[in-house]
Amino acid sequence: MRIATFNGFNASLETLMERQSSMTASQEQMTSGKRVNRASDDPAAAARAERALASERRSVASQRAVDASSTALTLTESALGDATDLLQQAREAMVSAGNASYSDAERLGIANQLSDLRGQLLAVANRTDSAGNYLFGGQGATQTPFADLPGGVQFQGTRGATQSASSDALPLTADGDATWMNLRTGNGVFETGVVTSNGTARIDTGSVVDPSAITNSTYTVQFNVTGSGTSATTTYAILKDGNPTAVTNAAYTSGQAIQVDGMSFSISGQPANGDAFSAKPSTPSMSVFDALDRAIANLKTPARSSTRIAQDNLADLNNVARALDQVSGSRSAIGAAMNRIDSVTNRLSDLKLASQTERSNAEDLDMTQAISDFSNQQTGYDAALKAYSMVQRLSLFNYLSN
Repeated sequence: MRIATFNGFNASLETLMERQSSMTASQEQMTSGKRVNRASDDPAAAARAERALASERRSVASQRAVDASSTALTLTESALGDATDLLQQAREAMVSAGNASYSDAERLGIANQLSDLRGQLLAVANRTDSAGNYLFGGQGATQTPFADLPGGVQFQGTRGATQSASSDALPLTADGDATWMNLRTGNGVFETGVVTSNGTARIDTGSVVDPSAITNSTYTVQFNVTGSGTSATTTYAILKDGNPTAVTNAAYTSGQAIQVDGMSFSISGQPANGDAFSAKPSTPSMSVFDALDRAIANLKTPARSSTRIAQDNLADLNNVARALDQVSGSRSAIGAAMNRIDSVTNRLSDLKLASQTERSNAEDLDMTQAISDFSNQQTGYDAALKAYSMVQRLSLFNYLSN
């Protein structure tokens, strides 16, 4: 095999250039801190890194949606907290209004106080966020949701809730209709009331003792009083949808519970002959504002008897309590959604970290190993450079010149 000097020169030069190219690539990697700077460096690793980067960006985008929902729900929870405080103030004012020694003028003063609280409550219901979106506007967050009309406050928004554009579908607004409207009358299952009252008797709000026995019928308790004075005898009969039941001529005892078809209520005081009280199914026909409106109207009514004042105040207190329960329930639901946001935030944080780790494993450089490899490459390059310089001196002309 014949080896010319030219071939030796070329072989040495190619080796020198390869080692220099490897050193240059290693320098680029150490400078960028990445093992893969372009897809051609390692196509498989580059694909892994690209998938991890896409997953990381999705996590970041989802987190922005979660942050928007968190901000909206924080404002909504704060608004419902303010509403709870206002309703508690209203309830305290109405408790004082039940004082039998109060005059009509004093009750009128309490009515004015309730009117002021109602106005504040309406302002809370129409509260907006920093972007001008109504917190309780439902799916129509750009339109004022509640309007104070002659017939009472009406919901003019769109039922439901706007949700964030993410896989977790977190709320950005609250359903104002569910929060402030559709308040069930009475105790939530049935509603007691006065049909006719000429005596001193009044009926409480009652309670459910057997949910399975509840019907959708209306019951009427009719009183019959015979005799007078200490010899008077008071009995009652219960009608169901206007028809007689098995309860007829039952002896009446003031304050004793009357039970019928899963319901229990008590009538206190002395009814007059012909007095009647009712218990009918509850309906979602009242709003939080209606509860205050009814109380204000009753407190402004002059010359009521003490029995009527006590009966009205009992019903109004129950209505405000129901309103407070509904607002508190909505606040609890918002709290549950905020807990869910915390859970989603933690999950997205873990997913982002996993994506960053996967991307780092695919394209990042082991700096310690890289420095060691570069040192070895530098040593090899020095050796190749010396070998090349020696080969250059092996020509015949150099030999003869010596």
